[in-house]
Amino acid sequence: MKDKLQLMQEKIRVLNEANKAYYQEDREIMSNLEYDKLYDELKQLEEETGIVLSNSPTVRVGYELLSNLPKERHENVMLSLDKTKDVSTLKEWLKNKAGVLSWKLDGLTIVMTYEGGKLIKAVTRGNGEIGEVVTNNAKVFTNIPLTIAYKGTLILRGEAVISYSDFYKMNEKIDQVEAKYKNPRNLCSGSVRQLNNKITAERNVKFYAFSVIRADVDFKNSKIEQLKWLKNQGFSVVEYKKVTSDNIEETVKWFEEHIEENDLPSDGLVLTYDDINYGESLGTTAKFPRDSIAFKWRDEVKETKLLDIEWSASRTGLINPIAIFEPVELEGTTVSRASVHNLSIMEELELGIGDLINVYKANMIIPQISDNLTRSNNIEIPKSCPVCGGETLINNDNGIKTLYCTNDECLAKQIKAFTHFVSRDALNIEGLSEATLEKFIAKGLVKEFADIFHIEKHKDVITNMEGFGEKSFNNLVNSVNKARKTTAARFLYSLGIPNIGLSNAKLISKEFKDDWERIQGATYEELIEISGIGHVMATNYVNFFRNEKKKALIEDVLKEIEFESSEQETEQTFENLTFVITGSLSHFKNRDELKAAIEERGGKVTGSVTSKTDYLINNDLLSSSSKNKKAKELGIEIISEDQFVQWMNSGKRIGG
Repeated sequence: MKDKLQLMQEKIRVLNEANKAYYQEDREIMSNLEYDKLYDELKQLEEETGIVLSNSPTVRVGYELLSNLPKERHENVMLSLDKTKDVSTLKEWLKNKAGVLSWKLDGLTIVMTYEGGKLIKAVTRGNGEIGEVVTNNAKVFTNIPLTIAYKGTLILRGEAVISYSDFYKMNEKIDQVEAKYKNPRNLCSGSVRQLNNKITAERNVKFYAFSVIRADVDFKNSKIEQLKWLKNQGFSVVEYKKVTSDNIEETVKWFEEHIEENDLPSDGLVLTYDDINYGESLGTTAKFPRDSIAFKWRDEVKETKLLDIEWSASRTGLINPIAIFEPVELEGTTVSRASVHNLSIMEELELGIGDLINVYKANMIIPQISDNLTRSNNIEIPKSCPVCGGETLINNDNGIKTLYCTNDECLAKQIKAFTHFVSRDALNIEGLSEATLEKFIAKGLVKEFADIFHIEKHKDVITNMEGFGEKSFNNLVNSVNKARKTTAARFLYSLGIPNIGLSNAKLISKEFKDDWERIQGATYEELIEISGIGHVMATNYVNFFRNEKKKALIEDVLKEIEFESSEQETEQTFENLTFVITGSLSHFKNRDELKAAIEERGGKVTGSVTSKTDYLINNDLLSSSSKNKKAKELGIEIISEDQFVQWMNSGKRIGG
């Protein structure tokens, strides 16, 4: 009994960590397959022992929310569904009753409330008891009816989702692999829970109703009639079919055959009794309602051979194992590699080169290893970093082992410096995303900034890399060569000197007439005389150029580039002016975009209001925020975003 109790406690810890990551942080630390396996094992242990611990995920639903959105307690607790992967279980569950079988959409469950025919409230599922109020965001869902014919109180549940096609379109616009969304659910969750519903509107979120909680309507005691009524009110409803024990097997098969053409993310099916009163009479368990059950698809699993483990170093110092295996077809695409995530998972699978492994796609997107049939366990953990050769260290954090590089000078840890060097406002080399630079550095193709200008020497290696071909390689070479002509200000900014932004780089370059020798050799006394350059900036600047290693790296780059005369690209409308930004924005996506517009025109943006502030930008002029109060105390003018945009476009100063 003691051993079983300890085993239960360990499984609960791991499952709760996975739940927290999934529901609270919108990320995944284990596959659905692994989670379900652990969950079933825990449930079996609880049945064997007769013990159910208070923190067990079999009796608790979700986690406490962490966000700035208002919270609200649900009138009826939202329980999760019991599940099965066997059609025979569905048949047995249904018995002689009629049922409704529908897609189990994989998005964010939301409770909508309508009064007098108008949408007045939308609350996320949250932890099942308390959700987040997202009414403003729900109002910009692309298919939501804001007004309906029914004028009584209507409370309904449904799923907010982002389609696969919209998900892929959005990810195509993101160069950095690490910044890409893992799956449509993560993207949807982040979109629905935005504080600015302008962003929600841009994400093309849709809502599909699946049940009525309260409405003074005669649904003829039929779930199907309920769904038809919702459709007549203007709601999109989840696709469904009426089933009995006679046709449920063929109906499940029909859904299975239509998975590929279903553009909405789904992780299975839901079976509900059509007889509403009967379903309600069954009540609930501590965890599940008894009127519905979920059917989860058995993942398409393929057997293949493990060819190698590639060790991938990242900017955090973490070195991840990547499994390379003989290519297999999964869910319509060819797959040949999968992340193993960490050393603990690698050891648990007992991986070895040449082993026969089973692979599948979690949520039909992310390749994972589900099992190792051979288990030769012959992988050697590297004692040195694959990028810099520095010593590695195994960390053990709460039973999860990870491998790290201990060298602070490791190039992989300096990836941000390389990314900044090639960024749009710096040398502007298109096609060199953070993920691509990581690959180049990992393969030893790039060791310093100047190496970027010689990537054409590595054509054979690069064109054989994943995601690269002849065309993309040629485009990259052309972009690199185009970047050979730049301005002194752009190059100065590209070096990543602490506190030296683009506007300051322009000020310094202008002061020294774009003469690089004078720019590089500027003294503290000379810099401090430039308006906008303070003590900290000047000190960082001088110390940077005194560093012999950095000077050598700069000299190497100077051999590759040519300076053009810096004609003023943008009128310096805000020269010598200091702004502070607060509150939400409507014309600009975020504060960084507004800050960039100010700096491009010669202005400066700081984080707090002081006597040196010229303008506070705030759309809520009557706000009681600390920045508004401070600005009023100091007599600093508060302007709206509309006023700022008018000033920026016309060049005419506010009040002048």
